[in-house]
Amino acid sequence: MMMCLVAMTIMVVQANAAVEVNNRTDISISVFIPCAAGGAGEVVDLSGPLHALISFTVNANNASGYFHFQPQGITGTGETTGLKYQATGITQQSFSSSLQNGQANFTFVNFRIIGQGPGNNYPVHETMHFTINADGTLTVSFDNLTVDCK
Repeated sequence: MMMCLVAMTIMVVQANAAVEVNNRTDISISVFIPCAAGGAGEVVDLSGPLHALISFTVNANNASGYFHFQPQGITGTGETTGLKYQATGITQQSFSSSLQNGQANFTFVNFRIIGQGPGNNYPVHETMHFTINADGTLTVSFDNLTVDCK
């Protein structure tokens, strides 16, 4: 989905253009934390400011850039237990793609939701990467996802 957004955006950007978005947006989301409430799980309603830094450059030969999302004071409350939670970490993605031969690569990393007391922290870590060579063959592909209850 994110790559489609990038591709559509790149199509309308003039050659040699550099684009950067750097803002804070208030968000509200609900996340199910499976290890909360003694292992029964609960929905946590989170809200607060999310820092977004998006940068990409397009020239005659390639497009490259990154996305960086960082919670800055996002907090929430468990709907069942009433415990407080904080969103922490950084979700970061980088990409590059040749406009001449179709080569591309993409990398992605993680986020965490930290609760009060032991056993209800929800770290999600994903390292994903792929590389496509000039003839469209996928030459490198891995997706390491870990979701823990700590």
